[in-house]
Amino acid sequence: MTFLVDNQGYYGEFGGAYIPEILHRCVKELQDTYLDVLQSESFRRQYDQLLRDYVGRPSPLYLAHRLSQQYGCKIYLKREDLNHTGAHKINNTIGQILLARHMGKKRIIAETGAGQHGVATATVCALMNMECIVYMGKTDVERQRVNVEKMKMLGATVVPVTSGNMTLKDATNEAIRDWCCHPQNTYYIIGSTVGPHPYPDMVARLQSVISEEIRKQLLEQEGRDYPDYLIACVGGGSNAAGTIYHYVDDRRVQIVLAEAGGKGVETGMTAATIALGQLGIIHGARTYVIQDEDGQIQEPYSISAGLDYPGIGPMHANLAKQKRALVLAVNDDEAIRAAYQLTRLEGIIPALESAHALGALEKVNFRPDDVVVLTVSGRGDKDIETYLKYNTSSFNTSNTTAL
Repeated sequence: MTFLVDNQGYYGEFGGAYIPEILHRCVKELQDTYLDVLQSESFRRQYDQLLRDYVGRPSPLYLAHRLSQQYGCKIYLKREDLNHTGAHKINNTIGQILLARHMGKKRIIAETGAGQHGVATATVCALMNMECIVYMGKTDVERQRVNVEKMKMLGATVVPVTSGNMTLKDATNEAIRDWCCHPQNTYYIIGSTVGPHPYPDMVARLQSVISEEIRKQLLEQEGRDYPDYLIACVGGGSNAAGTIYHYVDDRRVQIVLAEAGGKGVETGMTAATIALGQLGIIHGARTYVIQDEDGQIQEPYSISAGLDYPGIGPMHANLAKQKRALVLAVNDDEAIRAAYQLTRLEGIIPALESAHALGALEKVNFRPDDVVVLTVSGRGDKDIETYLKYNTSSFNTSNTTAL
């Protein structure tokens, strides 16, 4: 049994391609093309060279000594925050822009929540001299203003979306509408392991550079190429997919996925899709969706713009259903507290998305000899205003051991 995608585009009962007829040709063309291109020698040569010389890979695997002492185990941080553009997203956009160029596409569209995927897409479009349109919910435009200005500086057109609760779901809806209107010359760079097949598999493959590096780096530092625990945050789930890709069938490794609990799973102000979701269709894939009894998608909530999504990637839905992964809901307060803890103990300010992965640490009982790898998916520059606005009076800022 494998937890990777089958040849029909499914992870167990999750995945597939549920798309409007107008997009059938585009998606079929992508399905018939992506593996041949991604596995070709010319693609690998270009991709690897750009990851090394442009992105700055490999990203470090850092042994966090003080954080390890706090939790009584050995915690390594996979530093995706040190990539060019400040997150893991660039791994995927470089791969997809090369594929788009191979397919003869000239116009690139993307959706973004936290803005990191938008910045990464705008970056590679500038690099490859392609038109770039990024859809972003108006709520996220306001709370991620710095990333919006970066996208514009890079030459992208940022389109604020005012439907729904004006966040990631709604930005994705508008991007799909755009794709339906311009199917011939447009390539849609989806930023996470969501959407119709082959996107979940393609994004996971491109992000798998993370777990490929973890194997090599652990062998160098620990004398073995696998950890006891892998921890990552999930919204759509691309950094998590990249973190676990080469370990997903290795039962020696416990996978821990941290989803956004918001104000609390029981409050309705949450984005904890695996905890609350039911089987449904969202953005072209069958997966867990937060919805009412009539199948209407419910508006999610998270302090983190990148996790504010009412669905989950089909890969992760299957991991949860098969109990291959331990899924933990991390609330806003817990994520903020974990972010301040990392900042004070290790001098690393994480993105709010990554803070949810850090918030899972206190929910797991580690043994002293456990080796834990946690992916810091992005840096916290974009979230500074949110951190500053948040009420930190309950955190003892003068004594890190009290955090």
